[in-house]
Amino acid sequence: MTDSVKDKSALSNSLDWDKQDGLIPAIVQNHLTGKVLMLGYMDKAALDKTLETGSVTFFSRSKQALWTKGETSGHTLELVAIDKDCDNDSLLMQVLPNGPTCHLQTESCWPDGNAHTFLDNLANLIADRKGDDPKSSYTAHLFESGTKRIAQKVGEEGLEAALAAATHDKPELIDEASDLIYHLLVLLEDQELSLADITDNLRKRHLKAN
Repeated sequence: MTDSVKDKSALSNSLDWDKQDGLIPAIVQNHLTGKVLMLGYMDKAALDKTLETGSVTFFSRSKQALWTKGETSGHTLELVAIDKDCDNDSLLMQVLPNGPTCHLQTESCWPDGNAHTFLDNLANLIADRKGDDPKSSYTAHLFESGTKRIAQKVGEEGLEAALAAATHDKPELIDEASDLIYHLLVLLEDQELSLADITDNLRKRHLKAN
């Protein structure tokens, strides 16, 4: 939990608890991707426990008791930041999820919450092109040319992006950066790695730095 969250331990007193029978809706959002994961409800005790432990805790309306997300599944939600809305009657919680959030073992509780970002979709398309005819697909041609050539393309595009930045040519930098990211995705697929591996590594670095 970040210091900014710890400094908001007085948040409870600023919320309008009486407006909704002592419960505040809490929207949970992935801190790294911005994806909305779930909606839960908190009473004062749930909010206090969340701020104290750094693990998101809700009030279960069915069980009439506190429950910490992941206490049985292990799929906890690590609190990074928390904000109240303009009416002081709802919360937005930025979290780092440890596994799927939904009880159906999906990333989000909304049907389209699992929709891939464009880069995820592009990575999936690249993977699908791996076995295509090299004569009809540049991506398939890259895979056929082998790791050395793919790595060389990443190096070339990286250099061209750096040169565009050095000359302050923003349109060229956008083009070269796009080429770089595309070829890097091809290289990751060639090495049986994914964007998730990179995101997870960046998350671990972020946690160590903070």
